[in-house]
Amino acid sequence: MGPGLFWNFPSKTSCTVPQSLLQTMLLSRMAAMKDQQFTEEKPLLPESRGQETEMENCDTFVATGGWKEHDIETPYGMLHVVIRGAPKGNKPAILTYHDVGLNHKLCFNTFFHNEDMQEITKHFVVCHVDAPGQHIGAPQMPQGYQYPTMDQLAGMLPSVVQHFGFKSIVGIGVGAGAYILAKFALIFPDLVEGLVLLNIDPNGKGWIDWAATKLSGLTSALPDTVLAHLFSQEELMNNTEIVQNYRQQINNTVNQFNLQLFWNMYNSRRDLEMNRSGSVLNAKTLSCPAMLVVGDNAPAEEGVVECNSKLDPTNTTFLKMADSGGMPQITQPGKLTEAFKYFLQGMGYIAYVKDRRMSGGPVPSASMTRLVRSRTASLTSAGSVDGSRNRACTNSDSSEGVGQVSHTMEVSC
Repeated sequence: MGPGLFWNFPSKTSCTVPQSLLQTMLLSRMAAMKDQQFTEEKPLLPESRGQETEMENCDTFVATGGWKEHDIETPYGMLHVVIRGAPKGNKPAILTYHDVGLNHKLCFNTFFHNEDMQEITKHFVVCHVDAPGQHIGAPQMPQGYQYPTMDQLAGMLPSVVQHFGFKSIVGIGVGAGAYILAKFALIFPDLVEGLVLLNIDPNGKGWIDWAATKLSGLTSALPDTVLAHLFSQEELMNNTEIVQNYRQQINNTVNQFNLQLFWNMYNSRRDLEMNRSGSVLNAKTLSCPAMLVVGDNAPAEEGVVECNSKLDPTNTTFLKMADSGGMPQITQPGKLTEAFKYFLQGMGYIAYVKDRRMSGGPVPSASMTRLVRSRTASLTSAGSVDGSRNRACTNSDSSEGVGQVSHTMEVSC
């Protein structure tokens, strides 16, 4: 899709807390906690194994890869975090946030277990964040517990950044997690260097959508309601193996009471206050490079398209993935890894990543080749991968060059 060609949707209004006030409150509460340590650290042990599924097999990767669990105190309660590695120079941490109905294992294990992804992540510290009460083995929240709002969930993340001493992050979020990371980047832009947002919906629910969600909750079991949020209609109608696996996992590994709280809060979200510069007075949008990803016919496709229209086209890439359904990170982890590698290279990181094509591995599709051609620059513009980065963009076919995205584009791969 060429520059300047976008979908336009009617604007919406919402009542929001001033961002400056929210940031001041968060920073003051964090300062009060500065000299306190609330962390419980322990090695991540594999969960008890039940049905043999691809997702459970990935637990071996998590258990043996040097991962550690942490429970971190934040202004809005405890947050469960799983981390591997330590900050490396000036490089950002890769921080993930999962979708509603999932946790970091169900959402990201397949993606991070991919061989090429491991080749990338060895250059970074990786931090997986679980929303309150959503991790495996989480105790049930007490009756009457007020689950954090979406703004407050975003406001928990500075405590994670501060606790581990991250200088900045590159976020990977899916669905609700993508919304939370985008909100975090809007409030704390200096802490976010880049975002990969899958299935993001920047809009709050109107009264009709809210009523439809309530009605669906009355007529359908919670796991089925969540599955309709996660998967395409085609996947649900065919009752594919992955849908069956996730139905079982959501039922058996996620506390249903806690899930209901998170689901209700996500469906009560407000519009993300983003507008492309010049479209409205005092427009505010993401200032960091962003890659928007959605699978073909995914439930979130319309929302991702609208989010694309609200971002700066000079540092945004819109990636629509064919044959990937509602969860591209699960069904097409190799192609998403390839796109993520190019995204990091475009930011000036990992200029020299092992390329399996040199050892006879599979060659990326032509569409992915077009993606790298449009997003990279010549090696002459590359500086130190840990130092300052020149982001001037030129046309080059090098897969090791760096440069900023020149325009918003749609790629089917």
